[in-house]
Amino acid sequence: MDDLLLLIISSPSGAGKTTLTRKLLEAFPDFTFSVSHTTRLPRSGEVDGQDYHFVDVEQFRAHIRENSFAEWAEVHGNLYGTSLAELERSRKEGKRGIVFDVDYQGARQIKARLPQAVGVFILPPSLDALHRRLQKRATDSEEVIERRYQKAQLEIEHYLFFDYLIVNDQVEEAAAHLRGIVHAERSRRARLANHAETLLRS
Repeated sequence: MDDLLLLIISSPSGAGKTTLTRKLLEAFPDFTFSVSHTTRLPRSGEVDGQDYHFVDVEQFRAHIRENSFAEWAEVHGNLYGTSLAELERSRKEGKRGIVFDVDYQGARQIKARLPQAVGVFILPPSLDALHRRLQKRATDSEEVIERRYQKAQLEIEHYLFFDYLIVNDQVEEAAAHLRGIVHAERSRRARLANHAETLLRS
């Protein structure tokens, strides 16, 4: 089994995947974040090459033609994609894991192309709580907020694509569950079988 743990984290907008991803990366310095390509405009404080690779539509479609994406999708009117080059970058940097922050469409494509990837879906405690979080975030117009809220139920219906579910009611508790998933996946027999066999041969 590849030593690199491929971890997909997905959720409806506002359910907390960005916060939980940040906490996971703080807890595991040997993980890296897969920087996606997108055609949407940067939000306040976002840095090109760090949060996303911000490209125009033609640049994005060139990547599609070159088959260089592990996944890509249109979400809320914008294009998002994950480059396969991110896996090679993480290996060259000596990382043991990489986190993909994608929606359910992206998760399905990654799992189809990279079946060893582990999917985690973040659920809100309720739809009302999700709506409040979207409004509190104050980074989108009311129209965009309502569109994201209306799409949340559709996104939640795809929870069966994922290996693990986490209810993000209390963020620290949810972060602890996410760390537990990483520890569990790193302890899988297939990942440590070579070490066990080495002990038997010594």
